[in-house]
Amino acid sequence: MRIHFIIHESFEAPGAYEKWAQDRNHQVTKTLLYKGERLPVSVDPIDMLIVMGGPQSPKTTKEDCPHFDAKAEIALMQAMASANKPLVGVCLGAQLLGEAFGAGVKHSPHKEIGNFQVTLTDAGKQEPLFKAFPSQFVTGHWHGDMPGLPKGALVLAESQGCPRQIVKFGDKQFGFQCHMEFSKDLVAGLIAEEDDLEGESLKEPYVQSSSEILAYNYDEMNHYLYNFLDELTENV
Repeated sequence: MRIHFIIHESFEAPGAYEKWAQDRNHQVTKTLLYKGERLPVSVDPIDMLIVMGGPQSPKTTKEDCPHFDAKAEIALMQAMASANKPLVGVCLGAQLLGEAFGAGVKHSPHKEIGNFQVTLTDAGKQEPLFKAFPSQFVTGHWHGDMPGLPKGALVLAESQGCPRQIVKFGDKQFGFQCHMEFSKDLVAGLIAEEDDLEGESLKEPYVQSSSEILAYNYDEMNHYLYNFLDELTENV
C-alpha cells in the first residue's frame, strides 16, 4: 500500500504508525509541513492517509501558524473519505477529521498528558476492527481538545478525562484523540516542548510527571495499534 503521512511538527512523530507501515513493507511518503512542504494535490496516488497531531487547533489561522492550513487538510480528508479510502487522524488529526465530517472541535473536559486507561463503549465492543482489543487498555494522551461529533459518528472509546478518545467517522475513517503510537523517544520530544509539565502534574488530575511518562512501557499499546491497522487495511 501507498501510505502518506501529514506531519505538522518534528516532535509530533508518527512513531508506531510508521513502524507498522515499514514492518508490513508498505510504501511510505510524508508531507513535513513544518519544513514548508506542500500537501498532496490529489488523493489518487494515496491508498491510506494518516494525519498526525500538533500544537495547533482546527481554528488556528495561517497568520498564527504559516505552515498550517486547516481548510486544505480538511479538503484532503474529505476527498479521501469520498473515495472511501482508509484515513486515520491522530489528536489534531482527529479533530480535523471531525471538522471534515461537519462537526467543530470541542474542548475536552480535562487536559490529559501521560498514559491513562481508556474503555471501549458498547459501539467499540461491537466494532469488528477492535475485536482483539480488551474492554479496557492504556493509551498515551497529550491534548486539551477533542473531536466534534457529527451525525452518524460513533464513539468507540472514552476515558475518565475525555469522552471522545476513539471515534469512527465513516466506514474506513477513524479519529484517535489518544496516542497509541507513543514510544520513549517520541514522548521525550514532546516533554521537551512542554513549558511546565511538572507544575501541571501537581495541579491537573490527568497530567503525569515527565518521570512517570518516560518510565512507561509502550509495547502493549503499540501492539493493539498494529492489530487495528492490520484489520483496517486487510481488504484494501
